[in-house]
Amino acid sequence: MVVLQEESEESLNQLFRALADGTRRDILARSLTETPSVSTLAARYAMSFAAVQKHVAVLERAGLIQKRASGREQLISTNHERLQRASAVLDAYESIWRQRVAQLDDLFQEEGE
Repeated sequence: MVVLQEESEESLNQLFRALADGTRRDILARSLTETPSVSTLAARYAMSFAAVQKHVAVLERAGLIQKRASGREQLISTNHERLQRASAVLDAYESIWRQRVAQLDDLFQEEGE
């Protein structure tokens, strides 16, 4: 599929590794509806500021969020284009799966005749 061929193996690995963690998914979800600072995020989780920074860095390397300075704060925003790309990759996998299920249905119908 074209969508899958357009992504490098390492890029896909970074993307899904970033999405594999619940804290990172929560950070991403929060950045969809607000523009939190790293320190604001750190106050919401039962972990150190450094640990939250590491989660943010993983999301940033995967291209899912961007940071920008605002005074002494680092504000987080979602990279909507990259998030849509992740959705397109999952849609491509679903399409492959649906085609295989349809082939199985056809095979079972042929055997039943």
